Amino acid sequence: MIGKRLKDMRKKRGFTMQDMADRLGVARSTYAGYESEYRQPTLETLHDMANILRTSTDYLLGLTDNPHPVEPTKNIKELLKEDELHWDGVPLTDEELKPLRDLLDVIVRERLPKYKYEKNKN
Repeated sequence: MIGKRLKDMRKKRGFTMQDMADRLGVARSTYAGYESEYRQPTLETLHDMANILRTSTDYLLGLTDNPHPVEPTKNIKELLKEDELHWDGVPLTDEELKPLRDLLDVIVRERLPKYKYEKNKN
């Protein structure tokens, strides 16, 4: 499965086998071996291929059919909207998260004028 997915993603990105080989620092024949599944990439090479092809190692390995990895959000407001949040394994209900949302809302509101000032200053 990895060979077919490598080839499909490589073509979608408009790369030749030589392009991939150059980016990975391997011979073209080595990369061709990955696509034909004659060779198996190391974990590091697999990780590098996924980064180059902007996909996940899970997709290349066939563990998921979604070629577009979901980036974890860094926006706490968005994170607090997700279901099944927990604190060290202890599930948190929407009601239990409300005080946290309210506190963060107050902190951001108070910091916003200072943040805008500092941003404009730079």
